[in-house]
Amino acid sequence: MSITSKQMAKLACSALSDKKAEDIQVIDISGISVLADYFVIANGSNQNQIEAMRDAVEEALYKAGAQLKQVEGNRSSSWLLMDYGDIIVHVFSKEDRLFYDLERIWGDGRFIDIADLEA
Repeated sequence: MSITSKQMAKLACSALSDKKAEDIQVIDISGISVLADYFVIANGSNQNQIEAMRDAVEEALYKAGAQLKQVEGNRSSSWLLMDYGDIIVHVFSKEDRLFYDLERIWGDGRFIDIADLEA
């Protein structure tokens, strides 16, 4: 049994929420990009929280059988990208999130209410 991109996005959101991530957003980019189906974007208030958010997402998706393809950024980065193929998780510091403004760049995507991932 393989996990769907929607299930992966839901698990990532849940893991981020457990670590008190701020402003979790999900963008369905499947209709506008071949990169992935979903972007999951969140920010943390400090380096320790960002690291905890990364660890929580990695653990939750690993337990579900999702394969981490690549990570950009390291333990001291204020921006991390976790590429799971069908979903890409972005974890930012508040400042970097404002700077990179992925929500504007990917504004042609469909913003998904996290509750809709349950369906």
